[in-house]
Amino acid sequence: MAAYATTRHAQGNKERGTDYHTTLFRRLTWEGTVPLEVRVDAKELPANSNRGLECYYVQAPRVSYLPLLLPEVHKYLMDVVFDEAAATSLKEDDWWFETEEGTLLKWHWPIGLIYDNHTISASVRAAASQRALSQALPLRLILHLVSPPTEKLMLAPSPEACKQAFMGQLKEADFIRWGNTKRITGLRKAEQDGIWESIKEHNFEEYWRIASKVTPAASSAPPIGSPGNNSMHVRPPSIDAGGVPERDNAYAVRCIPARIYLPDGPFIQELVPPLLEDGSPHTLHHFLSVHLPLLFPSRPSPPTSSRVNQPTPELAYALVQGVLTPPEAEMAWLGACLAGADGWLNVCIGLNRG
Repeated sequence: MAAYATTRHAQGNKERGTDYHTTLFRRLTWEGTVPLEVRVDAKELPANSNRGLECYYVQAPRVSYLPLLLPEVHKYLMDVVFDEAAATSLKEDDWWFETEEGTLLKWHWPIGLIYDNHTISASVRAAASQRALSQALPLRLILHLVSPPTEKLMLAPSPEACKQAFMGQLKEADFIRWGNTKRITGLRKAEQDGIWESIKEHNFEEYWRIASKVTPAASSAPPIGSPGNNSMHVRPPSIDAGGVPERDNAYAVRCIPARIYLPDGPFIQELVPPLLEDGSPHTLHHFLSVHLPLLFPSRPSPPTSSRVNQPTPELAYALVQGVLTPPEAEMAWLGACLAGADGWLNVCIGLNRG
């Protein structure tokens, strides 16, 4: 069973203008892992394979990607399961994954997003069929060794193709935040390659040394009613108490790159400004109540002396990086601290059973 070590190095905080708490949450996000069981499809096992050891277990980083696990899985299978003849005939480029239920896994999704979305979808299916959901971990994956359905995967099963998709996501997130991609394209090629290499090596410090040049800082929201807080993009830049230029503040971006993932359904991508029209922070509950009003209805007004509101049952919940996220969490803060390595804030929606 493989496990990825943490990256706690006593190098100090090198992120530009980043406070301790922001770095803490970013590190917790980075070091999050999920348990995976990789089992080779029994019908595709080469002859003379050791059929008692065809399962591989790994605590995979949430911010990583399935193609980055293949070299490790490949080494295990060659050392323990396959014989020399199989080692020469199999091509890693032909390998692909699906779940036990036969669902194809998207290579360009972060592993943590795959895990959360699958776990929630499985719980919804279990509720619909009125059967108990197995609490067994890990997420069980079937590894196929031949015939990848590239027309359905929409991406060649290779680390290089995954890297290109990752860089595309970074640029799209950059455009949504700032209205252009100058921060990403302005990086030297060595820095652009370094972002991907830091994910491959699971190096927190190296990733944020580069990513801090394009990611906004998680400073406090401006007071409601302060001059210009409804149009922060046209204010002259200033420096806040933490030494962060105001134009680099999470509340100064045009929008937060965010997506909502529904169980067994498509994702929703809408523009998410950091502040509402009245200047108050855009919260997770407001975001969800606008786009999923049946699951997250607007909250009733405060009770009067003659009326007492009954508590409204929660129909659904939101997971960000596997964490049950409070509805009052501010989207700007979430986008700065809990986004994936590709810059996107992924919100997975689960349904409460009641």
